Amino acid sequence: MQQDAGAQGVQMPAAIYDPGEVGREDHNTGDRFVVGLSNVFAWLFPILMIAICSQVVLRQAGHNQAWLDDLQWWLYGAAVLIGVAYAVTTNSHVRVDIFYDNFDRKRQARIDVFALAWCFLPFAILCWDVTLGYAISSVVANEGSDSPNGLHNLWILKVLLNLSFVLLIVAIWAAYVRRIKVLGPITTGRLLVWSFPAVMFVVNLAFYYVVYVYHFVTLPEGENPRTITRKPIFDEFDLGPWEIKYTIVIPLALTLALIGAAIIRDARRAK
Repeated sequence: MQQDAGAQGVQMPAAIYDPGEVGREDHNTGDRFVVGLSNVFAWLFPILMIAICSQVVLRQAGHNQAWLDDLQWWLYGAAVLIGVAYAVTTNSHVRVDIFYDNFDRKRQARIDVFALAWCFLPFAILCWDVTLGYAISSVVANEGSDSPNGLHNLWILKVLLNLSFVLLIVAIWAAYVRRIKVLGPITTGRLLVWSFPAVMFVVNLAFYYVVYVYHFVTLPEGENPRTITRKPIFDEFDLGPWEIKYTIVIPLALTLALIGAAIIRDARRAK
């Protein structure tokens, strides 16, 4: 929607029904996916309101329903988890930087690139990694409600928690690509260099999981899986006064090799 400012002829964007429509012309595929999925999950809020009002009425009538209490947390949790990614895409989160609005477009883009790729993206990847075991253990235990009459299969919500961080990562990366485009042409090497901490983190996690799964699959029969982390690959070596893990050094070398290969490929394509 657009509102005409009158005699001045200035058009001001107004997105009362969907902030995701603001700046749509700059959105990439990732942005539109996040906005579209978030608009679907937004319908959970009116359903949540109905659930809350119904529980209040039933409780006052002496017919308290435990499953309705659980349903409220499920609906609220699912909507908010998805809403975080939506806020990143639409830039509708709360900003505490009082100087940002007065900066020129490129300076704003540099700030956004640093905040997204160097701070927020590694944090989101860490949260995904931490909640992965949380979700898997809930599925294995077939976790349910504490109340006999509550909603069972609580593992569904905990799996959604982990998946919401995947969506958040998509939203951050899409916003990062959109903002770095303001600073110049997009190339694979440039994207990887400007997001080095996040790339390093992803390579580190991938390397760790591949090595762990390999040792788990080849574990001798009867041996405790806890012994996997005692394998030589998980050891440390001395570098002067520091003790450094192989699982840090090897991923670092792989990350540098990956970025180097991307830069060489970009240079060849530019010829």
